[in-house]
Amino acid sequence: MQGLHDFIPTDVKISYIQELLGTGFDTLDFGSFVSHKTIPQMKDTAQVLDKLDLTGTSTRLLAIVANRRGAEEASAFEKISYLGFPFSISETFQQRNTNSTIDESLSRVEEIQNICINTGKEMVVYISMAFGNPYGDTWGPEIGLTWSHRLSNELGVKIISLADTTGVSNPENISLMFGELLPELSGVEVGAHLHSIPGQVSGKLAAAFDAGCRRFDGALRGFGGCPMASDTLTGNMPTEVIKGWFEGHKIPTGLNEEKFQSVLLKSSTVFPPSI
Repeated sequence: MQGLHDFIPTDVKISYIQELLGTGFDTLDFGSFVSHKTIPQMKDTAQVLDKLDLTGTSTRLLAIVANRRGAEEASAFEKISYLGFPFSISETFQQRNTNSTIDESLSRVEEIQNICINTGKEMVVYISMAFGNPYGDTWGPEIGLTWSHRLSNELGVKIISLADTTGVSNPENISLMFGELLPELSGVEVGAHLHSIPGQVSGKLAAAFDAGCRRFDGALRGFGGCPMASDTLTGNMPTEVIKGWFEGHKIPTGLNEEKFQSVLLKSSTVFPPSI
């Protein structure tokens, strides 16, 4: 929702997210505690959270934060299990996304991790631009590995998601990154947050899964993208395509099929058809 110009009414968000909570996902990235000026779509996250009923669901809620203030605000809510932070290994994008250098962002991660420890939350760090970047910044698997080691070994982060952000990933660099990181990060859950055009989804999923990844992020119908990345959003991996790929390979998802189809249909009324 964050990249949409037109504000989605709060009651629509509540109804949609509540239905998602009944579908059986492990984790639901439901909102953000970030600057209302920068991302006005997320200004009602606290109001949405207040109305969500978590009774009977095992799905855990994740909120995105960009600094200490956002982490303190999010951590005050018992319903939230995870705080997610976008940590870019592209210096250009880190400045665009959080108005900080990579080194400054590492300090923010430390602050947020301490807040998580003190409030019983768990931190999820997204390594954005993990598969390359369009800005000409130096990229290579060794850069992602170095920062991931620091996040894990120095700060105790146990969930790290490799994020594509601008859709530059391909099966080769996906295999390369997961092949390098997974053996090195013992005890860390390493996930895939991939963006893609439709024709490239299956190849990217296969590359990540074959390399050992078992945590995948998606968005229904592929809506979304990072509004700080470029003027043209590269959509998220469509959840229904991820689900179909798993099922086609006899990999159980644990999702409730009837509820999944219902919320998939509902998504077309929440998001504009032009997206």
